[in-house]
Amino acid sequence: MKTLRPICFLVFFSYVQCQTLLRSLLAAALCHINSQNYLQENLRDIASIMVAQFLQKLTYEEVQTVAEELVDLAEKCKILKSHESPSECSHQLMTMFLEHICNNQGKADKQKFSDCCNINNKARLKCFLLYKKDDADYSDIFQIPNPEQICEMDKVNQVSVKERYIYETSRKHPFLYGPTILTMSTCYETAIQSWCQEENKTECFQIKLEPIRKYVREISLRHHHLCEIGIKFNHKVAKAVELVLLTKKQPKTDFSEIARLAVDIKNLHQTCCEGDVVACVLGRSQLMNYTCSKQSILSSKISPCCALPEPFRGECAINSENDDEPDLPSLPLSRFTEDRFVCAQFSNKPDDFLQEFLYEYSRRHSELAVPVVSRVDTVYQNLLAKCCKLENPLECYSHGQEMFQRVVRESRERVKHHCDLHEKLGDANFHDWLIILYTKKAPQLSAQELVMFIKNMGAAATKCCPLRDEQQFACMEDSAKLILGGLCRRHEAEPINAGVGHCCDASYAFRKPRFDDLQVNGTYISPPLSCGQVINLKENLCKAQEEEFQTEKQKFLSNLVKQKPYATEMQFQSMLADFAHLVEKCCQTETSEMCFREENVV
Repeated sequence: MKTLRPICFLVFFSYVQCQTLLRSLLAAALCHINSQNYLQENLRDIASIMVAQFLQKLTYEEVQTVAEELVDLAEKCKILKSHESPSECSHQLMTMFLEHICNNQGKADKQKFSDCCNINNKARLKCFLLYKKDDADYSDIFQIPNPEQICEMDKVNQVSVKERYIYETSRKHPFLYGPTILTMSTCYETAIQSWCQEENKTECFQIKLEPIRKYVREISLRHHHLCEIGIKFNHKVAKAVELVLLTKKQPKTDFSEIARLAVDIKNLHQTCCEGDVVACVLGRSQLMNYTCSKQSILSSKISPCCALPEPFRGECAINSENDDEPDLPSLPLSRFTEDRFVCAQFSNKPDDFLQEFLYEYSRRHSELAVPVVSRVDTVYQNLLAKCCKLENPLECYSHGQEMFQRVVRESRERVKHHCDLHEKLGDANFHDWLIILYTKKAPQLSAQELVMFIKNMGAAATKCCPLRDEQQFACMEDSAKLILGGLCRRHEAEPINAGVGHCCDASYAFRKPRFDDLQVNGTYISPPLSCGQVINLKENLCKAQEEEFQTEKQKFLSNLVKQKPYATEMQFQSMLADFAHLVEKCCQTETSEMCFREENVV
């Protein structure tokens, strides 16, 4: 039972609550163990994921029809025959899939893909990928209001529940990797089977399924973030990120093995990000086969995962604990700043030399988040590029250790300042401060967009700031990279302003510090707004919950900042107090709607 815990912690509140579910999940897993060809048995589900992620507007029935057609194409490709190259066949399948869509004018028009169909294959795929929207207004997961109804569906047709979950999750999260969707669909199906035995089905469905939703939302953000790195920045940045992540997880593994795996994982991410679900599933399976065959030299923490069947072991390994840190001497790191042959090594094989530095630094600083390690790496690259041109380079780069410490210290101080403000102001006032700050930086965003962005930033502070220093630092940096990544994708889709663009594009490592330092956008001229456009209160706000009231207040504040970007904080606080007083006053009258009209705000 213990070996399944790395999977089930993703889904459930506690091990004790889920003993029945764990037994069911183990039974389901054992069925997969006896399978000789996981890909073949699940090809229809894999095809459904690919179709729903590319063709997000199709109905469930339409997706199933196209998926069946795709399975037929796979058979023609002989993707499941041992003498064929799986990667080559999966590539052919993707090409045939896009061709199939383009030949079906109705589907192409429905998705607005007609322009993509007029260009060649490689460019065509990139064009299709641009139309994927992970913020589309689709239901979060398969939901039926009446739990009795879904339990009856499960009893009559178990496949339908799983397939509908795959459909809803895939179209809602088009960058979520196929193997993760397959894993979570099995967890979802098993959960349904277990909780349909409970008396209080409504509570089970509303509360106990939330961890599944939460995990899917969070891992989807991470997958999309990795895709963004691979697309926006060069392959060296993507490889460096993978190398840091791997080294933190497996600090005892030697450099050559880490470097090899980093390349393999980077290539796998690229495949998954391109929407080739078949190759993504195959690739993760092959990577896990290799990893599990090298357990003794990679990490002791993945042994329980390797005992699991597909698709669980890959998801388990991703979420496994970092291996114990080895007792490392300082000498290997000091050779990057104290050895007189540094420039010769850097000039001879710059990529290999810099990767080895990144490896040695990462395994000695596993407490640091990836962006912080990336900043140190960038500083070192720039330092060598400058110093190795000088007559006495050693004198120049010998200050490297001090520079690395300064980068980490400054990054930590930024986070501490952020968390000190959060503690001082409290959640609501801290959100107001963030609204003022980021409306000035990006006034071109709508008030609603700014409120949603700040909600995420505030949630990160609420989660991370109570933690101990090192954990607080890593948590905030990790959260910020995902939140700012979302803002940068918004900018990519519809440019916000030049300042935001520079923060997003100039450097992955320094994205957060650049946003921290971004000043008021001086080029923005707010269109004149009437009172009703600045604040639009209705009678139902008097019955609103606290969260809804805060949202309206923050929209009001955002619109005020756009009108008066150079007003003082005290002036904004005074206007917020007037807002609160007005709402309180009108909501105490019998005709609150008339009160709002008389105050000329609706």
